[in-house]
Amino acid sequence: MTDRWRQLRTRAGRALRPPRTRRARRRLVQGLMVACALALAPATWTRLSAGDRVGTAAEAPEREVAVVFGAGLRQGRPTPYLAHRLDAAAELYRTGKVKAVLVTGDNSRAEYDEPDAMRTYLTERGVPDRRIVSDYAGFDSWDSCVRANKIFGVDRAVLVSQGFHIHRAVALCRSAGIDAYGVGVDEPRDATWYYGGVRELAASGKAALDALLRPDPHFLGPEERGVAEALAAEDG
Repeated sequence: MTDRWRQLRTRAGRALRPPRTRRARRRLVQGLMVACALALAPATWTRLSAGDRVGTAAEAPEREVAVVFGAGLRQGRPTPYLAHRLDAAAELYRTGKVKAVLVTGDNSRAEYDEPDAMRTYLTERGVPDRRIVSDYAGFDSWDSCVRANKIFGVDRAVLVSQGFHIHRAVALCRSAGIDAYGVGVDEPRDATWYYGGVRELAASGKAALDALLRPDPHFLGPEERGVAEALAAEDG
């Protein structure tokens, strides 16, 4: 063992030793408290920003448009979590809370098409195809919110997602210029739900930066009239 290696081991051992003095222990606790506060600050911001604008489908106000965020596919079909979001959107349409549904998701490669899978699922559950609009470049929540506003002209909407994500979605869409209300879909407290909750801590940090720096989406593109045409479509 080299002298250099012994020195490194000695330094590491000292660094791992608990503080011996009361003052050092107090500083350690204070440092940990500051670190925890900084880590939780973005998640706290999303909760405060969403405020009381989150509830169930039955509690949602009437808005012309519902926005459903992608949540993955399994063998070309929506995952259970995405299916539950779409079920809630279909309920909003059936009860007259919304007139059109904007499905936003990932279609960055030919073999993976979230928006079309979401459209198919909704039409199978009674939502007319003419009332569904697809955003193929909703690569993350910020992109979906910005594109809904800038590309599709949405300024008021009901957002649909799981409870652990909906506060972040509302906060981001409000920052992007949308008067948003969030419908949080209930899920059993399984491993996927807990994973989603933990992931939100990191995702909230990115959300806070997106709201502060307001970057352009990965793909912006020209304005589209899909939502306006869906709202103008005649029933029947």
